[in-house]
Amino acid sequence: MKYTPENITKLEENQVFVFGSNESGRHGLGAAKTAHEKFGAEYGVGEGSTGSCYALPTKDKNLKTRSLKDIQYSIIKFLSVCNSNPDKEFLLTRIGMGLANFKLEEIASLFKKYKPLPKNLILPKDFHDYIYQ
Repeated sequence: MKYTPENITKLEENQVFVFGSNESGRHGLGAAKTAHEKFGAEYGVGEGSTGSCYALPTKDKNLKTRSLKDIQYSIIKFLSVCNSNPDKEFLLTRIGMGLANFKLEEIASLFKKYKPLPKNLILPKDFHDYIYQ
């Protein structure tokens, strides 16, 4: 089984770094900062494809934590992108677990609803274990 590495420092040509963002696209901290500095995430792009990344917002434009329902809508859009791009491998980071302050079960359960997940979506080990327990 393949899992998202804890510390992603480089991407293969077909890989996409999926990170938790804010809707205003201010990528200043955490995985968002890594996305901007290493993988080309553009400031101002708070959701969707940017550089070699996919921004999945867990915070709103005012940097307040989004509701789980709103995050779920963004996850649905993201899963559609995974399904539409079978040639790419999407490396999901532990979105929502840092600055948005969610628990693993809260975010992972949003993905669990859509099993089976796309084969090209690579999960952190703890997300995988929760979703497929």
